Amino acid sequence: MASWLNPEEDVLLFLERETAGVFAIREGRLLDGTVRLQGKLLVDPGAAVAELTERLAPHGYYPLLRSEEDLTILRVAPVKRLFRAGPWVNIGLLLATLVTTVFVGAVNRGANPFADPWSLMQGLPFAVTLLLILGVHELGHYFTARRYGITVTLPYFIPAPIGLGTFGAFIKMKSPVTDRRALFDVGIAGPLAGLCVALPAIVVGLHWSELILGGAEKHAGIALGTPLLFSLLQWLTFGSIPENGDVLLHPVAFAGWIGLFVTALNLLPIGQLDGGHIAYALVGRHHRKVAIVTLLSLAGMGIAYWPGWLFWASLSLILGLKHPPPLNDVTPLDDRRRLVGIASLLLLLSVITPSPFHFSES
Repeated sequence: MASWLNPEEDVLLFLERETAGVFAIREGRLLDGTVRLQGKLLVDPGAAVAELTERLAPHGYYPLLRSEEDLTILRVAPVKRLFRAGPWVNIGLLLATLVTTVFVGAVNRGANPFADPWSLMQGLPFAVTLLLILGVHELGHYFTARRYGITVTLPYFIPAPIGLGTFGAFIKMKSPVTDRRALFDVGIAGPLAGLCVALPAIVVGLHWSELILGGAEKHAGIALGTPLLFSLLQWLTFGSIPENGDVLLHPVAFAGWIGLFVTALNLLPIGQLDGGHIAYALVGRHHRKVAIVTLLSLAGMGIAYWPGWLFWASLSLILGLKHPPPLNDVTPLDDRRRLVGIASLLLLLSVITPSPFHFSES
């Protein structure tokens, strides 16, 4: 059996044998641990990737079909164990994040947990609601990925002793995405699942919130921007708020508001964010142009409205604007998913706000 340590001719002979009947090789080049093959695809792109994956994956290789004449064979390096096997790390991080979010939620309610430990109970409504939103978001990705046969970890929560009590949660995909349909479905599943918890939380929390007249002077502190979707739900609950009025959000409503903010961040069509998955599935190799436009928009909002957008723009630039292609980069999305993709852009516009946080003066 040929291997990557054999001469180039032996590698090409091995691949010619393994791709027989699927891809007719005209020429091939060995470049930086990958083999770039030029030739002609003999079967449907989806069937080709499935068949070649079945043949090559046991040997540690994966096919990347860039076009009907361009096939790249990738060598999959052994996965480094960044995280220990088993669910105990996931459970430990979840419990730690529960502690930090309960603490932050209690402090935001005016409690002093150091003087009265039982006052921490005041932080439970905020913490439980927020962790449900984040957890359901990640489980949306998890179960959708599993449905497509993608190997994926359970959610990892990130605790934070300050701010919101958490830096969010994530899952790690440990095997390639097969095609644009799978990429799109995995990307969109998280935001939609999270909204299924965030929106009811906002509705319930707003009914528990307090409308304050003339409260702008009495309740100084951090004021929240109101995305279009939140404004609609607030109007349905309170009607038109007087000019000198304000809404003192219940912790459940505040957690729902954060859910919208997290959804907006994830839907940004940049890199490997959920929006980046959706953008690549929609426009393929043009996704980087979309990412650059989004990055410039964030920078503009950072200069004009909220400096925090400059941080997110910088972080996106550091993490990278590129997105790895799926194994089948030939078959386009169907029309139904394209419509949902366009709707996701409208959803982004309805949950983002130029100035999410600002200080109100007493």
